[in-house]
Amino acid sequence: MSRGLVAAGVHVPRFRIETSEISDAWGVDHTGGVDRKAVPAADEDAVTMSIAAATDALDRHDTSPADLEFVGLATTTPPLAEEEIAPRIVRALGGQSDVRTATASASPIAGLDVLERAVEVDGPALAIAADAPTGDPAEADHRLGGAAVAFLVADGAPVELVDTAAHADEYPGVRYREQGSEAVDALGVTTYERDAVAESVGGVLETLDVDDPAGAALHQPNGGLPHRVGGRTDVSGAAITRGTVVDRVGDAGAATVPLGLCAALTAAEADETTVAVDFGGGGAALGLAFTGALEAAPSVDELLDGGESVSYDRYLRERGYVVDGEVAGGGAHVSLPSWRRSLDGRYRLVAGQCPSCGGLTFPAEGACGVCHDRGSFDRVELPREGVVDAVTVIGQGGAPPEFVPQQERDGPYAVAIVRFTHDGEAVTIPMQLTDCDPDAVAVGDDVRATIRRIYADEGIPRYGAKVTPI
Repeated sequence: MSRGLVAAGVHVPRFRIETSEISDAWGVDHTGGVDRKAVPAADEDAVTMSIAAATDALDRHDTSPADLEFVGLATTTPPLAEEEIAPRIVRALGGQSDVRTATASASPIAGLDVLERAVEVDGPALAIAADAPTGDPAEADHRLGGAAVAFLVADGAPVELVDTAAHADEYPGVRYREQGSEAVDALGVTTYERDAVAESVGGVLETLDVDDPAGAALHQPNGGLPHRVGGRTDVSGAAITRGTVVDRVGDAGAATVPLGLCAALTAAEADETTVAVDFGGGGAALGLAFTGALEAAPSVDELLDGGESVSYDRYLRERGYVVDGEVAGGGAHVSLPSWRRSLDGRYRLVAGQCPSCGGLTFPAEGACGVCHDRGSFDRVELPREGVVDAVTVIGQGGAPPEFVPQQERDGPYAVAIVRFTHDGEAVTIPMQLTDCDPDAVAVGDDVRATIRRIYADEGIPRYGAKVTPI
């Protein structure tokens, strides 16, 4: 049976900015053919975007998270400089503890690297690329965006990996990030960079056993480079256009080429070949060739054309460029061991069902909230969709200390009492709302749970469920 891609999921942040606003603010254009880009919110990062994309992919196929044999994450912007991040995603999805994981970082090429690894393992696998690079606000940042894409790999796939190729040479100074810095940079020598990418990507395309691909997602740090590089090869301009997304999402690091691959595969015919080739700043390039069409995937075009436009000053706040992020006061400290014990509830809304009365209690500890029996609970997973029973807006100055950095960037936020129903029994949970105008949420609105960054404590980011209007 053919092994390859059976489904894909995509997450593009809600906020978007027209890059002309950035150029106007600085009086110079460093956007490089990026017309519009996605901007992660204060509670979004590589982990939350990964979970959203992976959930989307799994929802489009009959594979259960418990069946996954491998979960790989590619990102150049992990929330911590040293930590294996992929297990957080496994836990949030409800996967098994014996699943193999990999976290690839340090280069945009990581997106295709984890995809190749996912195809090579036995059993269902997830390959996720999620990134949101940042740079100098006066220059490199103008074209940097954020997104996530997840590919579900299994046997009997409509899209089969038919060939791979690589190229390695040293090109220092082409896209790098200094130790301890969060800013992506480059020497800015245009001809040098163009030649480095052209030689590396062109070398891969020459090695791949593919003639006249119908779609090509090529290394795309800006809108023009894929076509300039492709112009030195036999790949058609139409094929490159099919796999180019950077002009509408921005340079999303390790996620850009995989997102372009997803867009190209959803537009392909069953007998067509699609290639994806990325360049890792410094010299390496990796290419994958697929045959087939992917139907179990979202419309990338619709996702990129949607979203909510924000002003440049709002953009600066969301990026964290004009806030210090300092937390004043102690806040409601929860120790890491206690936090870990509550992860099933925070990630997957696992509640306790009383064996005596059938009532639900959340979190699943202590006495039954209905009959007050102190027996052990049966653990049940609540549905992801609920109804708002009460809602309030936390204005400036009213947030607990641990949420001040979020409020500095996002502004006032809403908190709701949300009612979830399982087998006729209901339980209410206080939850923060996200991805919405806090003043637009009303009692009776339907909402859906999504995983977002809650806050950081002891230097460690903590994640859990928030809700967003349906």
